[in-house]
Amino acid sequence: MTTSTAIAAALSVLGDASSITVLTGAGMSAESGVPTFRDVQTGLWAKYDPMTLATPEAWQENPALVWAWYQRRRAMLTAVEPNAGHRALATWAQSADVRVVTQNVDDLHERAESSDVVHVHGSLFACRCDTCGREHDAEVTDPESDRLSPPGCECGGLVRPGVVWFGEMLPKNAFAEATIRAEACDVFILVGTSGVVYPAAGLPHIARGAGATIVEINPDETDLSDACDITIRSTAAVALPALVDSLTTNG
Repeated sequence: MTTSTAIAAALSVLGDASSITVLTGAGMSAESGVPTFRDVQTGLWAKYDPMTLATPEAWQENPALVWAWYQRRRAMLTAVEPNAGHRALATWAQSADVRVVTQNVDDLHERAESSDVVHVHGSLFACRCDTCGREHDAEVTDPESDRLSPPGCECGGLVRPGVVWFGEMLPKNAFAEATIRAEACDVFILVGTSGVVYPAAGLPHIARGAGATIVEINPDETDLSDACDITIRSTAAVALPALVDSLTTNG
């Protein structure tokens, strides 16, 4: 199926859909130039393995080191902007029931003005206390060293990044809501996700079991491609604006 044929097929099912759920992955943010682990591990961070910093054990052992690394990541994210794919989803949701679930820990969907985004892997910008769980607004700073003491909470705990670390469970409320959105939609769209990280990668199977049509937008074949009804071999910043422009112009 050519890209144009796939887009036409997607437009056909989307035009009749009452509810659409979109699951976005790393490929969505990559088009904005979101820094990868490799990008962060330069300069004074070159000597660290990022996999050893993104764990509860690392936080317990050296919170100042972990907080400095995550502050560096947060600072780097503020330098990038939402791409045309993020903006297309936000525009689409103004005239249709389009609900976003993301595996990404950045805030690009929100900065593109999407509302009610479900972050199944947490968010770099939703910090919380490591003891009582209270949410905190932590100022973004770019540390000058590899140690930066995290803010304290009124309960005596420390403010930690709001992401899901290796070895941690997904936020229950977030994944429960993601499951509800998968079960309730007519069309489930996968955008820029490799389909290898579970349980999030199981959401399209849940949607398919509930009768939804599965559409994939990805320039590369993924582990979920065989489970998709329509596959658009393109990027988010190209395919999503094309779909949304057609739907909002003709709808």
